[in-house]
Amino acid sequence: MHLEHSLAIAAPWEVVWAVTIDVERWPEWTPTMQRVERIDSGPFRVGSQARVKQPQFREAIWTVTALEAGRRFTWQTRISGMDMTATHEVIPATSGCTSLLQLEISGWPALVLGPLVRGGAQKAMATENAGLRDRCEKLARPSPHKDPQNK
Repeated sequence: MHLEHSLAIAAPWEVVWAVTIDVERWPEWTPTMQRVERIDSGPFRVGSQARVKQPQFREAIWTVTALEAGRRFTWQTRISGMDMTATHEVIPATSGCTSLLQLEISGWPALVLGPLVRGGAQKAMATENAGLRDRCEKLARPSPHKDPQNK
């Protein structure tokens, strides 16, 4: 099963990328994540792992399997006999960027549960992208309390 969701974000791609790879802070801006805890330390890279707790799922370890700095990362886990691969991609545009989320679910349980989880997974991806947009657009806006003339 393949799902994807894209959303335009009125913020520089650098801001969106920084928020995207700061996985431990995802619960601050999306209700699709209850807890995300990096298992390793240092820069986010291929091999990095995070313990993720999402509503309606058991805790799972996600492992980064591919990363193109500033552009996309892919990570994988196995939950209830299903292999899940998620890609988070930031696509620069003339004005801001686009966030593209993709989710691949495979394994025999996906064949049975696919029709039941498709709608919820699609809604979760839309919710996550909306939270990312809101966080990044807020970070990209100049603070109204700062007077640009008074440095």
